[in-house]
Amino acid sequence: MVAIDGPAGAGKSTVTKRVADELGYMLVDTGALYRAVALAAQRASVSWDDPDALGELAYALVNERAVELGNQKASGFAVKLRGEDVSLAIREPSVSQGASKVSAVPAVRDALLDMQRHAGAAGGVVLEGRDIGTVVFPNAEAKFFLTASVDIRAQRRFDELLARGGLPELAEVKREVAERDFRDSNRPIAPLKRAEGAQIIDSSVLTIDQVVARIVGRVREVEAELGARE
Repeated sequence: MVAIDGPAGAGKSTVTKRVADELGYMLVDTGALYRAVALAAQRASVSWDDPDALGELAYALVNERAVELGNQKASGFAVKLRGEDVSLAIREPSVSQGASKVSAVPAVRDALLDMQRHAGAAGGVVLEGRDIGTVVFPNAEAKFFLTASVDIRAQRRFDELLARGGLPELAEVKREVAERDFRDSNRPIAPLKRAEGAQIIDSSVLTIDQVVARIVGRVREVEAELGARE
């Protein structure tokens, strides 16, 4: 199991897809689950600041198997909500902010934990999120913490929104990134932090190819070490 954690905008989605492709592993985007809950809440007029209602909604979605992580697409990982492909909808800025709030609710995290563990239980997987190496799979054999400066991450997000046809303001995007960092790092349940034994990779001055090469190289070393033990 390969666990890649880190703050928003560090490049985890792009990197994990590339890493999974090169390793021939399955990709599991756990953050997409929280985004799907945030979107479902938005559509059901459930406030992202109502923990009780969010917890009930999350358990209902799990029980109904209403959220599906499908096969990879050119744009990333396919996500379905009640049969509808919401892969792009869950990446909207408003939903991103909602996902940060939703993920801080203990009942929501409990509801989705088993789903995440089930997805990665067989091994041969690359999982990305905020607490994969600390909570979901603390015994993952290869752990990484992918980060970058706030300015770099804000610029990346700004460029992404522009490419989608949006009209973002860089100062506002930077504020949202910093705000999300604070929430994710200070929430009482499973805060964003480097897992014990995780290799820190700062992508501020590295290309995607360089980041992927470092991770794949380390995973290959771990594979060799595990093979030698057998």
